[in-house]
Amino acid sequence: MNFPNTIDFPHGISAIDAQYHRPGRAAIHLIVEKGVAAIVDTGTKFSIPGVIAVLEHKQISLENVAYVFLTHIHLDHAGGASELMRLLPNAQLVVHPRGAKYMINPAKLIAGVKAVYGEAEFARLYGEIYPIDADRVVEAPDETYVELNGRQLLLLDTPGHARHHYCIFDAQSQSFFTGDTFGVSYRELDVDGLEFVFPTTTPVQFDPDAAHASIDRIMSYHPQFAYLAHYSRIGNLSHHAQQMHALIDEFVHIANRAVTQNERHLYMVQAMQALLERRLQAHGCKLLPDAIFDLLKVDIKLNTLGLETWLDQAETSNKS
Repeated sequence: MNFPNTIDFPHGISAIDAQYHRPGRAAIHLIVEKGVAAIVDTGTKFSIPGVIAVLEHKQISLENVAYVFLTHIHLDHAGGASELMRLLPNAQLVVHPRGAKYMINPAKLIAGVKAVYGEAEFARLYGEIYPIDADRVVEAPDETYVELNGRQLLLLDTPGHARHHYCIFDAQSQSFFTGDTFGVSYRELDVDGLEFVFPTTTPVQFDPDAAHASIDRIMSYHPQFAYLAHYSRIGNLSHHAQQMHALIDEFVHIANRAVTQNERHLYMVQAMQALLERRLQAHGCKLLPDAIFDLLKVDIKLNTLGLETWLDQAETSNKS
């Protein structure tokens, strides 16, 4: 039986529910190799007690956590990093070179997120975030190898969702830890063992061309599984790669059509909702439209905001 809010997989991999917004929305992944552990993404500060409880349950001492990997620095992935590093005396924080400075001095990162959510919602979702000692932060440029007690992990630069994003290839399990690069897939949408996956275009660095290229790069390793931050392990990767490519193009098409609409944001929300409902119906999902929207409304809102930012940046670039 799995420990509460935890799913154990082969090869020493576990998914820990970050309890972000709702159960089953965000996963923190634990990799254990002969008693030494690494953690992939941290959730928020409020996720950390759950991580510590799992380590205690598995009898892994805090001193034996060697690495905390941040696939990228969006706060549902990195908001708990400072609290976790405070509790793990020997861990190094491994982060993309574009994100390292924001972990060492998070003031600008915090201000940007507060601008989106507001002070009160920021405090509710993320709590306090503190600077992390620069001596404990390791920058991981493209094709960085990290050894976890003899287990080779390869970190690949995978922009598209964010320019500060890497994915981790674990040769032992023939799997990638993909953060948000390979999309979002909630277990409530699985049908007869087949998952439903769609892109996440969260503000502010969505780049469709880079997103396509990163998916192709992941698939060039012929992985068996992908461990998504939202939500954990999926298979059927060739099918999902095709679907991701198609949906990225459809999201871009929605954004480009929205330019001519009077209420751009509302148009994009409604068009994305309709697109995902059609795709889910074809997938065989039996959830009613209201249940689908309730499950996906946060993603739809954030995806729309990200596409609007992409449009605005393209317009500014064309004028300059």
